[in-house]
Amino acid sequence: MEMPTTPSIKFNNGYLCPVLGLGTYQAKETRQAVKYAVDAGYRHFDGAAVYENEAEVGAGIRDKIEEGVIKREDVFITSKLWCTCLRPDLVVPALKDSLARFCLDYLDLYLVHWPFSMKEGTGTWIPRQEDGSVAQSTADYLDTWKQMEECVKLGLTRSIGVSNFNNNQLQRLLDVCTIKPVTNQVECHPFLNQKELIAFCRARDVVVTAYSPLANPSKQDAVGAPRLLDDPKLKSLAEKHNKTVAQVILRYLIQIGTLAIPKSANKSRIEENIQVFDFSLSDDEMAFMDSLDNNTRTCPFSEMKSHPNYPF
Repeated sequence: MEMPTTPSIKFNNGYLCPVLGLGTYQAKETRQAVKYAVDAGYRHFDGAAVYENEAEVGAGIRDKIEEGVIKREDVFITSKLWCTCLRPDLVVPALKDSLARFCLDYLDLYLVHWPFSMKEGTGTWIPRQEDGSVAQSTADYLDTWKQMEECVKLGLTRSIGVSNFNNNQLQRLLDVCTIKPVTNQVECHPFLNQKELIAFCRARDVVVTAYSPLANPSKQDAVGAPRLLDDPKLKSLAEKHNKTVAQVILRYLIQIGTLAIPKSANKSRIEENIQVFDFSLSDDEMAFMDSLDNNTRTCPFSEMKSHPNYPF
């Protein structure tokens, strides 16, 4: 297999990030998946504390460093601050905990995972009240952000950003921040192409990172929704380019200017997903891809709708 050359996007702080990365949410055998990905040419790895596999991601990276395949500076590693740690005094310790699990001295990017906050100090990722609802917190992400900036000043992370923020929330942050977020990581795929949000972010020099870029097939199956990967017109377009449907989707997301982070633990799919830099979609093909948008959101986190900072 020929090693692809992965282009990068330059963030507003000058750091470069590869446009395609490996997502690790619910990834099985994460350590091996990371090793497959490094061998396939991936240099961008997206994690989070709540995924409970930062240690495995770090181990896979270390394995490849020890083999001499990569150096630490060759890879771009992201993690995220969970909702139970938005209170300012918890931010720096949470990042230090993530670094300890990764066995790293610094991250390339640290994100506020969601704009809403949950009750602190329960020892669970999603704290519950007696009635089963999520226990909320009053911590405000503007106060969180001041400590995210402190993480940069302390050298714990090179860049900081947000995830799942809407336009108003992002603007509220931009109006007061000292260090701008470099990215807003959101669900983005042809069924939810986020064109308005992408334009909003681009005008403010904030890159959009696309999570669930293949529209989360497992969640679509669970609710009986049509699968993006099964769209017959998409299949014919993929055949025209001698590519898979997933490759066409990822190419589309790259061409609209996002960073894409498909998740897989399957060696062949990991290898396939990065083979997207040897073809391009025409204007007409891009317009067709745009037309697939139907505002389908597979990660709405509806349990948090009553929180004042719920973004959708």
